[in-house]
Order: sequence, then C-alpha cells, then structure tokens
Amino acid sequence: MNTITLAGTHYQTGFQWGSLLSARQHFILEHVPFPITQARRDYAAACRPVYARYYPELLEELRGLSDGQGCGEEELQAVLFSMYAIPPACACSCLAVAGGGETLFGRNSDFLVELEDYNTNVSCCFTDDGYAYTGRTTAFLEMEDGVNQRGLAAGLTSAWGVHIRPGFHVGLLLRWLLERFGTVEEALAAIRTLPLGSPFTLTLADAGGSVAVAEYDGMRLAVEQPRNPGVRFVCAVNAFHLPGMPSSPPGADNWQAGRRYATMRTALEGLDGPPTADFVKHLLSGRYGFLCQYDRSSGHDTVWSVACDLKRRRIFRSEGNPAQLGYRAEERFPEGASASGWNRSAPFNQ
Repeated sequence: MNTITLAGTHYQTGFQWGSLLSARQHFILEHVPFPITQARRDYAAACRPVYARYYPELLEELRGLSDGQGCGEEELQAVLFSMYAIPPACACSCLAVAGGGETLFGRNSDFLVELEDYNTNVSCCFTDDGYAYTGRTTAFLEMEDGVNQRGLAAGLTSAWGVHIRPGFHVGLLLRWLLERFGTVEEALAAIRTLPLGSPFTLTLADAGGSVAVAEYDGMRLAVEQPRNPGVRFVCAVNAFHLPGMPSSPPGADNWQAGRRYATMRTALEGLDGPPTADFVKHLLSGRYGFLCQYDRSSGHDTVWSVACDLKRRRIFRSEGNPAQLGYRAEERFPEGASASGWNRSAPFNQ
C-alpha cells in the first residue's frame, strides 16, 4: 500500500498527488479498470453542477490533480464521478461498536488483487477549509474509509441497485463528511440534505460513542442508529439489511456478503463487555468466522483492513489480508488546521 501525506489548499493537495504519481511514472488514466464510455462522460457532466454547488473544493482539487498528471480534467471527472454509480465490482465489510465508554470502528476492503499496487493510505491537512483526515482508497480523491481530527470515522460498501441519479457517490460523500463534520448526528443530518447519486451503505462512528449505518438504494434512505445504554453496534456489507430496503438481484456477485454479514452480527451480538481494538482486529481477521478468507487465486481478496479506537485516538492498519499480515499502529492520529467555515467545537486532538 502506498502512503502519502498532503498539505495545502485543495488545489495544492491535488497537484501534489498528481505530480507524485507522475514522478513514479503512474498515470491514472492508463490504469482505469473499466472503459471510459460515453455513458460515463454524460453521467459525469450531469454530476458536475452538484459538486460545484456543494463541494467546489473537490473541483479545485481535481483541477490540481489533472495539472499534476498532465491530462484532461474531463476524463478524470468521467472516471471519478461515475465510480459506484457504474461500478465494476462491489464488496467490503464494515462495523462500528460502542459501549462502556469505548468506541471502535473497523473495515475490510475487498477488491481486485491486480490493482492492489495502487491502493493508497492518504493523510490530508488543508489550509483553506476542511478538517484533517487519514483515509484509504483504491482509486484517487474519493475515500473508502477514514477518520478525521474530530474523531468521526466512516466506511463505505457499494451495493447493487438500478436507480442512478446525478449526485454524490458514496466515496466522495464520505470524504465530504470527514472534511466538514465531527459527529454522527451532524453527518446524518447532512446526508439528508444532499443529492445522492447511487446505492451504498455508509457506516459511521464518533468519539462520543454514537454509531450508525445508512443504506441508500437510489431512491430511499434508511438509517439505523442504536441508542441503548449497553453495547451498541451496526455492521454492513455490499447488500441491504434495514427494513424496507431491497434484496440483491438473484445471481449477483456479492463476494459471499451473506456469510460476512452473519459473521459480524453473530460476533457483535455475543460481545461480553465493552469492545476493544483486539476484538475488532480478531473479527476482521476471520477468527469469528468467514470474513476475509478468500481464495486469492480467484483474483480477489481483502486488500487492506483498518481498526480505529476512537477513544484513544489510535488507528491500526493491515496493508493486505489481516489474517496473513496482522496490523501495525499508525504513527499518529489525523491533526491539522480546523475547518474555518464549519467548525462547531474544538478539534478532536486538543
């Protein structure tokens, strides 16, 4: 897994990323795992006004990335904005659990092994607007899990659906939330105000002990936010489970989502006492049942895993399948300048 640290305005961080990749002779448009069709270009053009209204900083960052890569900005938009709306595959497992003063978040990223050399762990600190965050991605600019300086953690899974509209896809939604908000309540309130582009699940946790999962099928948004005084948990895979949400179509390739969901739910329901980082790491490593035990020769595997202890501000990361590689602690929790336009309380790391 590549690791990069970026700092500056959104344009500057985009240019840094693009230039760094160019210096390594890595050009994004040469490694896209799907054809850049006219349908993707048209969808991206329809989405651009949404991002211009709600997330103009992203467009500045994308301009910087294209300048650093020496490529067309519209081609990058066609790739970035159509992710998850027109996906090549969908998998991953995510959980959040709190109780006894502890809050833990965890996620396995399941993806194609042929692309794992491009997986990236990114730390961003902005000097214009936006909370600092650390996140991980299989692509560029969009994030698939992360935690910000306020202690808000988020993780996505993609899901099957037929309703696609111009709007935020989940990887950019996740980033937008990390840059702007510090609590689950703030994040859920914001999600309800945005144009959403395509189906997803989004798992959230914060340092105050709130956890939630949101499921969106392209038309309906369903939210589970347990508030009981004991152990509270949510979990998600690349299929819907909340009341009123649709089932995956027959024959959908969901990477054994049912088995993964059952493993997490059974382990979390059986938790005796407050959750710990070791419990989350063991669960994600498959010690409680099937979660990451793929046949790598099939071309897919768990390509990274992350466990976050939000109370102690600690992040543990595996740069591959955690059953084989284990975890190592990150050197630091995200820190940096506050988001001047959106800060509602003191930064998490103070």
